[in-house]
Amino acid sequence: MPKNGDELSILGFGCMRLATKADGSIDEERAKRQLRFAIDNGVNYIDTAWPYHMGQSEPFVGRALSDGYREKVRLATKLPTWLVEKRVDMDKFLDAQLKKLQTDRIDYYLLHGLNGDLWDAVERLGVEEFLDTAKADGRINNAGFSFHGTSSDFRRIVDSYPWDFCQIQYNFLDETYQAGTKGLKYAAGRGLGVVIMEPLRGGNLARSVPPAVKEIWDQAPVKKTPAEWALRWVWNHPEVTVVLSGMNDEAHIRENLRTADQGLPNSLTKEELHLVKRVEKKYRELMKVGCTACQYCMPCPNGVNIPLCFESYNNLAFGNSPEDEKLMYAARLGGAAGTGKAEYASLCVKCGECVDKCPQHIDIPTVLESVVAEFEGPGFEQRVELARQLFKQV
Repeated sequence: MPKNGDELSILGFGCMRLATKADGSIDEERAKRQLRFAIDNGVNYIDTAWPYHMGQSEPFVGRALSDGYREKVRLATKLPTWLVEKRVDMDKFLDAQLKKLQTDRIDYYLLHGLNGDLWDAVERLGVEEFLDTAKADGRINNAGFSFHGTSSDFRRIVDSYPWDFCQIQYNFLDETYQAGTKGLKYAAGRGLGVVIMEPLRGGNLARSVPPAVKEIWDQAPVKKTPAEWALRWVWNHPEVTVVLSGMNDEAHIRENLRTADQGLPNSLTKEELHLVKRVEKKYRELMKVGCTACQYCMPCPNGVNIPLCFESYNNLAFGNSPEDEKLMYAARLGGAAGTGKAEYASLCVKCGECVDKCPQHIDIPTVLESVVAEFEGPGFEQRVELARQLFKQV
């Protein structure tokens, strides 16, 4: 970490997708073995958050890091910014998290899921003073934020507070999405450590690989798994500090550990980078809609989050679980997470304002009709309610 000299493992353990039982609850014994195995083999950055596993991830991590494991790691968790209504709430959440995690300090504390509007809201409520106070009294050691907004908002937030680090979504399909490569370099250029989330796009770049993509990977002289290619591509960037992986399978953990041993900056050859670029192009050919999330179509006068609708639509084409993707659509666009407002596709009234703005010349209202058909059919209201419970679980 540039600002404090911490030596962190380049592979971090993300605790959003822990091993679960048939009923969806955390398989505590298995997940604890997996987490401790990773720590025993060099992983020392553990990331969790308030809403993960319906509020059970933090208590699990607190228990799993007993028996001396807490002292072996740097622990990260996040303030649920969308639940903060007043300044005192910030202390309430942090103090509750310290108890859940059975610790007296959070090594790396993030404002969760910032975009421009959320940052403006918590800034008005005094979040800078909160972070300064929490650092001064020792409850947190380092202050950062995770990000899900536009590139311009990212730069503004980076420049608004003396952050120690940030966390962004980044993979070979998301070079221009949200913070993107420009944001990665911008933050690193200002001395922030950069933690990467979604290096495999929720596992979509590693599982259910389309045959046309597999054909390209198979042309590599030195064979790598799709997960290895994706992780190595991220680690190839010298600005990256830690890459998080939501690991819940023993074989995947061992593979990621082996891959991390080779994950050096600038270690991929020009030929290998060209191969990754070919895979990226093939994925884009397979996409349902060629949206680059440039945000030119936004804001929608009727409140539709057009890029996020299209992201969910494309994820189905990449082999993601329809059940998981429909729940995430309900959470992110039904108002349970993010802005707290409904932003789903059926709000579109076909005004056409977005069509003229789109540099990709997408017939946005027509595609949004397809999104509605995929995601807002039977069971949608129940998924929205489930998502609300998940993201407001105390």
